[in-house]
Amino acid sequence: MSLGKGSIDLVLVPSGLLLMFGYHLILLYRVLRLPQTTTIGFENHNKKAWVDGMLRGGSSGAELGLGVISASISASSTLASLSIGLSSLIGAWVGNSSKLFVPQLFYGDDSLSTNSVKYLSLLACFLAAFTSFVQATRYFVHASFLITTLDSDVPMSYVETAVIRGGNFFTVGLRLLYLAATLLLWVFGPIPMFASSLGIVITLSIFDTNTTPLHNFRHSSSGKKESKTPDVGASQAMHASSSYAKSPMYTTPSIMSG
Repeated sequence: MSLGKGSIDLVLVPSGLLLMFGYHLILLYRVLRLPQTTTIGFENHNKKAWVDGMLRGGSSGAELGLGVISASISASSTLASLSIGLSSLIGAWVGNSSKLFVPQLFYGDDSLSTNSVKYLSLLACFLAAFTSFVQATRYFVHASFLITTLDSDVPMSYVETAVIRGGNFFTVGLRLLYLAATLLLWVFGPIPMFASSLGIVITLSIFDTNTTPLHNFRHSSSGKKESKTPDVGASQAMHASSSYAKSPMYTTPSIMSG
């Protein structure tokens, strides 16, 4: 039995959304339980090592860390501005248009109520992405405050938490933009929407899988202190030899020979 124009939306659109949400629920479970098998867990492990090495590097490490975090803040702010700009554009378009844009290129439901749901879903997705990018910027700014705190014993876990949470919110914002792309294709019909959902899930499943073992980073914090020990011993030996050379027993043969 062939599906009507209204029925095909009821089948393909929920199926596409189920693919997206089901995949990310499985990904969330893997990040929480098996982080070494995901790219997100691999990156979070490297971020912890980066924070450790940066804080051990003193002022030069803090300067380098601020440069990296400033770049992350700029990226989050740019994507947040883009998301809120698109949200405002869609909101103004839906609010001021008596008849919404209804393309006739693809097969699907073109009723006014269905198109309103399309644009409102797209608007909600962009607003959620904007919120995620703003939270990412907030945590990155907080990390920069912790790094630049002078003469303090800020726990390393505070900086790690701020950096990792900022990165996680940035990742959530990107995933919401991927979802917005599928909802945008829904405007042209349920078939492009389902095809894009399937393609995005397949692509993300490839890039979200990590096969590289987690590296056990080791930072040499006592290298400089150990390097000073031979110098101290050598200086003491030189001082002892010089004092021995200046003693009377050492100088008597030279006087007698003269």
